[in-house]
Amino acid sequence: MKNLWTRIRDELNQAWTVTLKDIKVYYLRPGMIMFGFLMPFFMFFSFSVRREMAADEGLSRLLALTIFFTAAAAGPFIIPTERRMGTYDRLLAAPMSLLTLLLGKIAVGAFFAIMVASVAAVFGIFFLDATVAQPALMIVGIILGAFTFSTMGLVFGSIPTHNPGDVQMPSTLIRWVLLFVSGVFIPLSEMSITARGFSYLSPLTYAQDLMNHAVLGAGELNLWLDISILVLSGIFFLLPSVKLHQRGRVLGY
Repeated sequence: MKNLWTRIRDELNQAWTVTLKDIKVYYLRPGMIMFGFLMPFFMFFSFSVRREMAADEGLSRLLALTIFFTAAAAGPFIIPTERRMGTYDRLLAAPMSLLTLLLGKIAVGAFFAIMVASVAAVFGIFFLDATVAQPALMIVGIILGAFTFSTMGLVFGSIPTHNPGDVQMPSTLIRWVLLFVSGVFIPLSEMSITARGFSYLSPLTYAQDLMNHAVLGAGELNLWLDISILVLSGIFFLLPSVKLHQRGRVLGY
């Protein structure tokens, strides 16, 4: 048992080392700033202009958009870039498991999303005069959503390629699809039955509803359903990431 805990501690330390390295190297890169930081804010303000939206509702949607785009931006940018520079091979050859490496990469996007979402929350509370019904739940929702959507971004980053552009295009397309079928722009209560059925396929719908519970005090769906779907989505996204990495090793990526 002692050896098991020692192994877990060592693996977590290795994952944290990978995370710190990527934070120092990639957080200020143009790709991360454009797709992870600026895009969700531009989308929110372009959507909310000339709409009679309460500050609380605006903050709820801003947080969901920020977590979704920022967390999912890291994987598709960092991993193909490292493959192109040849540094990713060194990580794969390091004495740590593939799962440890992937957890380190997931933490990079998650921490980035948590930082940007914190800025969005401060902006909404102090400049939009928004009130948060359940601050603790908002924090939990930000952390949970950040790790879930960072894992989703890891799926695209795991595609065997050395060119970041080959990953950015499909990842951006799928994120836009998930965005527009979700309940961010049109509340679930205002959707038709057919549209609402499609919205349930997007994990962003559950992140948005979770933010509604936290900020507005109520949501359309059960709170525990939102949390459960986000947790299961994170596990679901991790599985193809492992398979794609194993496939990439066979192909020499």
